[in-house]
Amino acid sequence: MPYLASETRYNSMLYNRVGYSGLKLPAISLGWWYNFGGRDNLENGRAIARRAFDMGVTHFDLASLDQSLQRMGLDYVDIFYSHRFDPETPLEETMGALDSAVRQGKALYVGISSYSAEKTEEAVRTLEKLGTPCLIHQPSYNMFDRWIENGLLDVLTEEGLGCIVFSPLAQGQLTGRYLGGIPAGARATKTERVWLTPDDVKANLPKARKLNELAQSRGQSLAQMALAWVLRKPAVTSALIGASSVEQLDDNLAALNNLDFSEDELNQIEEILKS
Repeated sequence: MPYLASETRYNSMLYNRVGYSGLKLPAISLGWWYNFGGRDNLENGRAIARRAFDMGVTHFDLASLDQSLQRMGLDYVDIFYSHRFDPETPLEETMGALDSAVRQGKALYVGISSYSAEKTEEAVRTLEKLGTPCLIHQPSYNMFDRWIENGLLDVLTEEGLGCIVFSPLAQGQLTGRYLGGIPAGARATKTERVWLTPDDVKANLPKARKLNELAQSRGQSLAQMALAWVLRKPAVTSALIGASSVEQLDDNLAALNNLDFSEDELNQIEEILKS
């Protein structure tokens, strides 16, 4: 069955319906993994969260189900994910854990994250047998990481799953953060949880600078254009961002002011990415 998308705009925020459910997610969601909790200043994190909510962000992404419910003072979350396929654990066992969370009243819906197209289909079938449908998939997706275009998006469309993409700004590479080089204290200089290295930044920097020039011609920052680019796909329900300041959050949310691309602009982006 085809993916059915519906859009609703309240104030400046665009909301997309998730698959065949009654759940709607904002076009831009906020992740609480890196710049919140003990890693950063509490008041700064609180200011970002409150500003996001005031601007229409109603989806916040965080980890550990029971602990999160206790910290938030909630009885349940809207969506609980299996974040990554574990080849050493039977898929039926993992999906059974998701089903159990719903039946215990701790989550309304379940989803998966970073599963291949093949494993996504298996997960969907397994959850259907358990009576708890898979609602959404959360994969990584950005201009430098396009793996979901090779089959996964087709599966999500066919199965009627929503798609919330994480790392749409390529760990900051698709922002103004690294256009002048790698600044001191940037994520690429960190030694813990290394997903972005100086070599990654240096390899993609020429492309990022050309993309920035195109973004400026569109009247956008590089980050805004990068977010609009992932949201151009009809199957993409929401883009999950991080933020270290209210100003950065506002800049990212302003991507919604211009989500349209001309055919020439899309061709220019393809040429830059292939160069």
